[in-house]
Amino acid sequence: MTQRRRVFPVLALVALTSSIALRAQAPPNKDDKKKSDAQNKEIQNIVKIVDGIAAGQPAPNDLALTWVREDVLKAQGNKEYVPFTVSVDTSKVSGSTVAFYWRVVNKNAAPAAADAKKDEKKDDKNNKKSDFAYEDIAFVPVAAGQTPMRISRSFTVPAGSYDVFLIAKEPTSDKAPKNAPPAKASVVKHTIDVPDFWNGELATSSVIVAQRIDPLPAPLTPQQQADRPYALGGMEIVPAFETKFTKKSELSTFMLIYNPMVDSANKPDVSVEYNFYQKAAGQPEKFFNKTNPQSLNAQTLPPQFDLAAGHQLQSGQAVPLASFPEGDYRLEIKVTDKLANKTLTREIIFTISPS
Repeated sequence: MTQRRRVFPVLALVALTSSIALRAQAPPNKDDKKKSDAQNKEIQNIVKIVDGIAAGQPAPNDLALTWVREDVLKAQGNKEYVPFTVSVDTSKVSGSTVAFYWRVVNKNAAPAAADAKKDEKKDDKNNKKSDFAYEDIAFVPVAAGQTPMRISRSFTVPAGSYDVFLIAKEPTSDKAPKNAPPAKASVVKHTIDVPDFWNGELATSSVIVAQRIDPLPAPLTPQQQADRPYALGGMEIVPAFETKFTKKSELSTFMLIYNPMVDSANKPDVSVEYNFYQKAAGQPEKFFNKTNPQSLNAQTLPPQFDLAAGHQLQSGQAVPLASFPEGDYRLEIKVTDKLANKTLTREIIFTISPS
């Protein structure tokens, strides 16, 4: 007989964060940011490389740049917030800094007319920027001995399908010999479909599997927020980049629930169930256990909770895995909006190993 395992909530189920910083970062402004001349020159070199890749030139990958993950959350102004992570092989980096640039292009954007393109001046950067949904650049210190090094950044865009062009590049030395090889660089293109969380339909953010969730003692500065895109309001999520755990681990999840129907007091009535299924090769999966359902309603939410005021409806679990036999599992998360009589499911596939 399978016994139910006791589980513990990862943190309070409601974050009263009507003004959390899920906002677009402004595209880079070289005057405002007061970049050094060397950095400005590096930006020009990087943009030239990305323009060439977008035009069909072969992409270098000297630094083993790899897309690791992305998540999508609701932002402000009918847009969505996309924190993402890439990795770089620092053993291939000769300097102490990597220039990291990302450009987001709407795949369904109408191409500019040929005549208009002819009239554009080559140095008209404002016209070029209008072709992109988002772009930014960061100069990232290389952490010694950390291979691979993971870099997390973000962008904010409306719902749609996008190509994300990323480049990691060693800075070009001003004193390099004439016959020196070019600075190492990597370019990756990744396609992402960004869902619409503003259409009024029941939805959730990405389900983020977390290494841990830390409270923030103080608000972050804009630069800190840019460097730490998984800092949301008064907490910071440290994502897990793999879903392979040991029996000593916990499976911690976090998600936000969007657009539930509300009552006259602007409070929802939502139930969240966490059901675990064990998978075996060549056999149908079997129900393993479940947590007690989480109820998010007028009886369980704080009196001041008000979705109309922008408060976030949050759900998560931290499940000790000590009693789970080794093997493969599927976590099914079932969200039910009782007022609207609507249900959706999300799932996480994970593995438990001896070590």
